[in-house]
Amino acid sequence: MSNEAKTSKSVDPKYWFNLAVEHFMIEGKSDRSSETYAREIKHIAKYYKKPLNTLTEDEIRKFIIYRKNECNLSVSSMKILYCGLKFLYRDILGIDFYIFENMKVQTEFRLPDVLTVNEVAKVLNHLSTFHAYSFFRTVYTCGLRVSEALNLQVYDIDGTRMVIKVNGKGSKERYIPLPPATYELLRLYWNTHKNPKLIFPALGRDLKKGPVSTTPMVLSSVQKTLKDAARSAKVRPDIVRPHVLRHSYATHLLEAGVSIRAIQKYLGHADLKSTMIYLHLTNIQENDSIAIINSIMGDRPLMIPFDDHDIALPISQQAANRCRKLGRPPKKQTGKRAKKNAGEQ
Repeated sequence: MSNEAKTSKSVDPKYWFNLAVEHFMIEGKSDRSSETYAREIKHIAKYYKKPLNTLTEDEIRKFIIYRKNECNLSVSSMKILYCGLKFLYRDILGIDFYIFENMKVQTEFRLPDVLTVNEVAKVLNHLSTFHAYSFFRTVYTCGLRVSEALNLQVYDIDGTRMVIKVNGKGSKERYIPLPPATYELLRLYWNTHKNPKLIFPALGRDLKKGPVSTTPMVLSSVQKTLKDAARSAKVRPDIVRPHVLRHSYATHLLEAGVSIRAIQKYLGHADLKSTMIYLHLTNIQENDSIAIINSIMGDRPLMIPFDDHDIALPISQQAANRCRKLGRPPKKQTGKRAKKNAGEQ
């Protein structure tokens, strides 16, 4: 709870945005996540143009309806809005409105977009700069989040064990396999700038600041390049974005037979459910299951132990003939069934 925020009279959206970012970061969220959540705080400050600590519950309700109906926020964006508002009022301002107990978002099940192996190769080969190619090839071949790739440091690359140490969400470290070709590419790219710390430093407009830069390259500087490459390669530019490369990595590993548990580990998913979604993107598991079932149950025509003559006989005679062939006494029938079968004969 912030005493300063509780008494602040500021109507400046930037004040509330920066306040929220600071508190989110203290809670352990990354810079990118903090800004994403705080952006909704900035929106409500712009909307009402008055100190957020003076808003009523009814005003918050109206803003939520406005964002949902007028701004057409997606389900995921509504979740961000709810989390941002709850954090601001409950944790920063110490105000717990009743509406916070009832804010729920409809569960949304959406399959991630993925590219085929050939499509990924086409897009990468149409990238216009070497630093963009090096960056996005690393993102794909190691299944990295964009923020993870941007923040890769020289000492994260272990060429002896051929692994990369990644600092993922929530500052959780993990090791992932480093393909030899990607290792050689990173060595080649690093030699173009030789920054003592960063793999992908900000290069500056003249591309000469790489050796001394202390910050990673700006994502926007290469994002447009990826879109342009997708258009040039004529590979679904409407869906191609950096995170699609990560989805494609997971799907391609699964199709190649890598276990779902291993993929979970490489992606840094805390919950296996997050990884299981990739099972919906490929039928390789189903095809494998069908092959196994066929091999066990018989994928060739059965050797039917009845000839055409047997099949044409009444059921009772089929049974009697079969029992004789097997050296087994036929089952005696009684009552109405016996009379009926006798009449058939």
